[in-house]
Amino acid sequence: MSRVFWVRHGPTHARGGMVGWSDLPADLSDTARLRALDAALPPAAVVVSSDLRRARETADAIAGARDRLPPDPDLREMHFGDWELQRFDAVPDQARLFAFWDNPGDTRPPGGESWHELCARVDRAVARAQNAHPGRDIVAVAHFGVILTQVQQALRLSAYEAFAHRIDNLSLTELRRGPDDAWEAGAINRLP
Repeated sequence: MSRVFWVRHGPTHARGGMVGWSDLPADLSDTARLRALDAALPPAAVVVSSDLRRARETADAIAGARDRLPPDPDLREMHFGDWELQRFDAVPDQARLFAFWDNPGDTRPPGGESWHELCARVDRAVARAQNAHPGRDIVAVAHFGVILTQVQQALRLSAYEAFAHRIDNLSLTELRRGPDDAWEAGAINRLP
C-alpha cells in the first residue's frame, strides 16, 4: 500500500485574495506545531515539496533525517494568472470568476490554469515520486489547491464538493493507494 502524507505549508500572512505562484515566505514561528508535525510523519518517508518558497521552507523545517528530494514545480499552487493576489471583488470579469469557482473544471483565469490542468499536473508529480521511490511513504509539502485535487480523487467528489474541505496551514492529510490502485482517504486536515 502506498501512502502520501500531504502537508500544507506554513502561513504566509498574505493579505488579499488568490495566492498562487507568488513566491512568498512561510511563517514558521510555531516551532511546537512543526515538531508535532515532524513526529506525526513516518520516519523513513521521502520528503518532496513544491518549488515555491513557502513550501520549500516548511519541508526543510519538518524533513528531519528523512531523505529530502528536490522541489517539484508540478506541486505548485493553482496558477491564478491575472487574478494573482487580487481580492475576489477586484477581479474585473466577475462572470468568469464565478464560473471558475462555482463550476470548476475547464474555466481558467486569464494567463492562468484551469482546475483540470492543476489536477493533471499534480497527478504527474505524485506518479513521478511513487515511481522513483516504490513502496516508500511520501511526505509532500504543498498548497491548498494541490492537496484538494488529491482529496477530490480519494473521496470521489466533484471539484465543487472538494472545495468544501478545509485544509489548514501546517495540517496533515493522509491518502493511501489501495490494492485496487484507487486512492482512499485517511485523516484529512489533521492538526497534530
